[in-house]
Amino acid sequence: MTKKILVAYDGSKPSKEAVLEAKNHSVETPEREIHIVSVVKPTGPFTNKAVSKQIGDELAKNYEFELQEIKQEIESENVSVVTTVLVGELENNPGEKVCEYAEDNDIDFIIVGSRGLGNVKRIFLGSVSNNIVQHATCPVLVIK
Repeated sequence: MTKKILVAYDGSKPSKEAVLEAKNHSVETPEREIHIVSVVKPTGPFTNKAVSKQIGDELAKNYEFELQEIKQEIESENVSVVTTVLVGELENNPGEKVCEYAEDNDIDFIIVGSRGLGNVKRIFLGSVSNNIVQHATCPVLVIK
């Protein structure tokens, strides 16, 4: 049975450490798969959803290159890697998309950094990691 690990990635130091932790966890099972997922939030005029989506799509392209580099590095160690960039909803927390992806792809375990690149600071967890901890249907490891 394949063990599926999801890493919520935003380019921050904690999310890069989450990728390393996923690599470490992947050695426990011969059949393993790491899903590295980035969620970009569209920006732009609230009144024009088409423009907002287009901006989100452009931001997604920026992450795809970085995720491909990470994928090549991990796959060189004989670990299967799936990379995905999702465009979130303007009004929703990106953690909701991560949890939705985890459920849709039968993820066994989520690893997320404690704080990402967002401007909102929480006392203990970032808003995205807090959302994932509260809504995930599988175990979550938060990297500090």
